Amino acid sequence: MKNSTEHTNLSTEQQLAMAKAAASGDEPARKMVNSVVHPLIDYQTSRFCKRFCSENQHLYRCTLKPPMGSLRKDVAWCEWGNASYGWMLNDLSHEKRLLKYQAINGAKLFDYFYQIANSLPFYERWKDWRFGRKVHVPTYIKSLSPDASSIFLSLRSGESINFIAQKLSKSIEDTESLVQRIICLLTEKNRLHLLNPPKLVSMTESDDTDSEQADRQTDLTSFDEAFDIQEDKQRLQLAWSKLEAVEQYVLEALLIEEQDADDVLHALRTMQLSIKKGVDAEQTNRQQLYYFRRKTLDRLASLMREDIE
Repeated sequence: MKNSTEHTNLSTEQQLAMAKAAASGDEPARKMVNSVVHPLIDYQTSRFCKRFCSENQHLYRCTLKPPMGSLRKDVAWCEWGNASYGWMLNDLSHEKRLLKYQAINGAKLFDYFYQIANSLPFYERWKDWRFGRKVHVPTYIKSLSPDASSIFLSLRSGESINFIAQKLSKSIEDTESLVQRIICLLTEKNRLHLLNPPKLVSMTESDDTDSEQADRQTDLTSFDEAFDIQEDKQRLQLAWSKLEAVEQYVLEALLIEEQDADDVLHALRTMQLSIKKGVDAEQTNRQQLYYFRRKTLDRLASLMREDIE
């Protein structure tokens, strides 16, 4: 049997043959492929897991090298490290993937895997698996731009515009413009909730729960926030979901994103969204916008109080 480093001395023709043999189920070839892809998976598993570890490092023993958090031996091993390794191994070296390797421009099999493992689609697929996301990007969003789908998913993940622009190698101005178009279009179609971040569920809890319970955010205790703060956030989230789409958009644009009022007014006019009964969007001014913001904040607070009562 070949050792784990012998693949580095193989020609591209030999690596092509090895990939095809592994795809057909040849065991020695499969072991060679695994040795090629192992360093990439090891690195990306550690990188991705640490980014989204959260409370797991306090509750479980880490399987990463080097491990994160507690090294106590009286707690269970964390499942996410090994599970991520298995997912990446399957994604990078499944049969169809191996058969697509063509050694273009003399690229070795490692180079082929490297390009995939460091691509944005690979990262998004891993997050889909990690967080149980089955996100359908609407066709009307895809049609905006070749980058619209990636930006849509990044917004759902809560990534900043600067970070999105850097990932896509676009200017911040172009990225902001496309983000604005996405938000405007979703608001127009009353689908702004599609940008809400995915919810996390336990990997270890049994499945004998009904569909409503399955929508809970997490079954882990937070080490960062007091219980009353968590309750306030839950009430805010529930009250927010009861606001109209245009109300959500104005609050997000003015308070969260801190956009200029003129930009918000322009977006409302473009979408023909009126914020005052009997007043056309074209006639809406800054004073009316600020009043609408204050009225919406009062309504949001009222909805939160209703939940307490």
